[in-house]
Amino acid sequence: MTRVRPIHTQDGRRIEVSHVLEAPAADAWELLVDTTEWPSWSPLVSGVESSDRRIRTGTTGRVRLSGVWTSFHITTCADRRWTWTLSRLPGATHRVDDLENQRCRIAFELPVYAAGSVPVTLRALENLEERLAE
Repeated sequence: MTRVRPIHTQDGRRIEVSHVLEAPAADAWELLVDTTEWPSWSPLVSGVESSDRRIRTGTTGRVRLSGVWTSFHITTCADRRWTWTLSRLPGATHRVDDLENQRCRIAFELPVYAAGSVPVTLRALENLEERLAE
C-alpha cells in the first residue's frame, strides 16, 4: 500500500510518502543508510561523497542532485529514522517501520515546501522495492 498524507512530526508539519514492502526492515534500513546505494534508488542522486559509508548522526558530505553538488549533514540517525540538511535546509526524513511477517514500511517525510517532490519520492519507493526484491 502506498500513501501520501499530511502529518505532524517532531520536526513540524510534513508530507509523508510511504509504501509497505514485502522485505525485512533491516534490509530496507541498510539501503537507506549506505551512501554507496543512494544512486541505485534515488532518481535524483548521481553521486555521493561522504565522511561515512553508513550514515550516522554527524555524517557530512556532498551529494550530486540533478547534476549539482550540494553539501549535506545528517542531523539525527536513530531508531530507523534519519534526518538531514541539504545546503543547510531541512531535507526529507527517511524512516523504516518494522511490520510483522518480514514486511516493512519505508516512509519519506517531506518538508511542506518540498511538496513538488512527491512524484520523485514515489519513484524512489518503487526503486527501493525493486532493489529489495533482488
